[in-house]
Amino acid sequence: MAARAVVPSLKWSSLLVSSALMSKASCAALAPTLVISACLAACAGGGQGHGPDAAMVRLPFTYEQGPGGVYNGGVRAIYQDRTGAYWFGSHLEGVCRVDGDGIRCFTMADGLADDQVRSIQEDAEGRIWFDTATGVGCFDGGTISSHHPRQYGPLAAWGLESEDLWFKGTEPHGVGAAEQRAGVYRGHDGVLSFLHFPLVFEQRSNDGFSVTGFAKGGGTRVWIATYDAVFGFDGADFLVIDGARMGLRGGTEAPHVRCVYEDSAGRLWIGNNGVGVIMIDGAATRGLTPVRGSGEALLRMGAALMPHESGDAGRSLQRVFSIGEDREGNLWFGTIGGGAWRYDGATLRQFTAVDGLTTADVMAIYRDRHGDLWLGGEGVFRFDGTRFERVH
Repeated sequence: MAARAVVPSLKWSSLLVSSALMSKASCAALAPTLVISACLAACAGGGQGHGPDAAMVRLPFTYEQGPGGVYNGGVRAIYQDRTGAYWFGSHLEGVCRVDGDGIRCFTMADGLADDQVRSIQEDAEGRIWFDTATGVGCFDGGTISSHHPRQYGPLAAWGLESEDLWFKGTEPHGVGAAEQRAGVYRGHDGVLSFLHFPLVFEQRSNDGFSVTGFAKGGGTRVWIATYDAVFGFDGADFLVIDGARMGLRGGTEAPHVRCVYEDSAGRLWIGNNGVGVIMIDGAATRGLTPVRGSGEALLRMGAALMPHESGDAGRSLQRVFSIGEDREGNLWFGTIGGGAWRYDGATLRQFTAVDGLTTADVMAIYRDRHGDLWLGGEGVFRFDGTRFERVH
């Protein structure tokens, strides 16, 4: 059955396709295959403290700016594979794998499509896939390849299965020549199919629909974040959440979405670079705001905090680039300039250098197979239930 861009009404049917969306004009390389031998023993015990030992070795990332002062966000992707190995993708310096034998790193010199690794996934055969700034890479246990069968046009139809992988287009920003329209790659049975977003003609080549992130929801549902909107797909219907649906000034304020996350209660959280955190629960839209001078949080109806209202960026949720959830069901938000914030449903708690989190920019939030919480930025940090320790 063909996918339909219709939404009668997160209790899936309550998110409306806004008419505003349909009318809005809208580095330094590491040595090839670097291997650092070390005894990285896993910590004993069944609670906190799984994974590589912090005292042994750190990742060989420099965290230096790129040519011309290009921003380096540090570690922006974290993943633990089925063997227990951890993968850390960097903003400018490739990807590293950490296990009990040491650290092995890969860059473009080793076959990686680009040294900016935006996300890491694993397929049913245990192969590790990397979504980079300019293409897709796959590690088969020995080497990385970046050339995979692709489908375009009529052969590429929207579908959805639980083992699917999802990737952005082949341009760092905008639409690639082979793709021609805004959309996303679906990885299924080793083939990458480029699927077009349900957009009107005027919007099909709009850079505002460049992909910024993915999240899997209940069932087989997938959420796709773009700068101007969030697309949801359940295998049959699309949900399109634009600025109007997010409650941004009656739809006249364009969002700048950087991440999306569906929590264990089925609520959708959207992180914006400039307007903070938006939560959608059924038909309700709310903005998450810290109350000045207290640890309380305000989930107010309508839009999140506007840029001019936010005050000190180091004390706000204005620029949110990552969202995750811990084993207790608390929500975590990673910001640019403000460290990380934890929301327990009533209060907000900011974590910064005094809590062991020495990076002000948090680009990745990840819960591993043991339930431990990891954050990435200028370094890799693990939460012990009270504070953070730098692991890499």
